[in-house]
Amino acid sequence: MKLSELKTKLSGINEINFQLPDGTLVPKHFHVTEVGQINKHFIDCGGTVRNEKSVNFQLWEAGDFDHRLAPQKLVSIIALSEKVLGVEDSEIEVEYQSNTIGKYGLDFDGKNFLLTAKTTACLASDACGVTGKEKVKLSDLNEQKQACCTPGSGCC
Repeated sequence: MKLSELKTKLSGINEINFQLPDGTLVPKHFHVTEVGQINKHFIDCGGTVRNEKSVNFQLWEAGDFDHRLAPQKLVSIIALSEKVLGVEDSEIEVEYQSNTIGKYGLDFDGKNFLLTAKTTACLASDACGVTGKEKVKLSDLNEQKQACCTPGSGCC
């Protein structure tokens, strides 16, 4: 979800709920402790220099159980980050503390903002020899072999 989409969705709701990939909700007393822009300048394994930008939100919860972040308050924090930091309309990445800091994408189901799982991938698979072939378990191959090569099947 891009920042502009988030602002649009915030204008149509009365409360903000974030839902983790396992279905549990982030406690309602969360704080948005950071809004910023991440500029990632890197080189991939194929030698290509890349630049990526994302908008970063950090969610945090503390013992302040009476705290509730209203949608309009978050809109004003976003507006300040755009004005002061020059935050651009990029994809949002959300950080949230569990066993370690988790990084999530963001989606919306009409009621809750969904923290979506992120994955890694090789960006230069053609240069480093990684193929897009599906991983196969060796145990699955053994089952397939047994299924086709049973006595009397005519395969041998």
